[in-house]
Amino acid sequence: MVASLGEDSGYVPYTAFSAKKSYIESNPEIIQAFTNALQKGMDYVQTHSAEEIAAVIQPQFEETDLETITTIVQRYAEQDTWKSNLIFEEESFTLLQNILEEADELETRVPYEDLVNTTFAKEAAK
Repeated sequence: MVASLGEDSGYVPYTAFSAKKSYIESNPEIIQAFTNALQKGMDYVQTHSAEEIAAVIQPQFEETDLETITTIVQRYAEQDTWKSNLIFEEESFTLLQNILEEADELETRVPYEDLVNTTFAKEAAK
């Protein structure tokens, strides 16, 4: 391994979830429960060893041995790959748009406040 993109770039959201504004407004309890469950996973990786995490996720990677999964998880932990919360900060949003723009995948930038809602993530992080 020559370099880590995660260490060199900052926090980039590799996974995102979206819902229509009307659904969020009509079902805030579902959105909060979903966000709370995701935060519980984030809490787990912050409080468990690479060995424990690898053992839990191994069934999702049947073709990969436990030692390799443990090594990968350890590397992620050492690189601070996992944030402690799900709050999508403006700095990360800007970084993501920079990456998409440089790859010619983004024609028009979108204002952070028009697209990102951190209310549920902030509540889950409490």
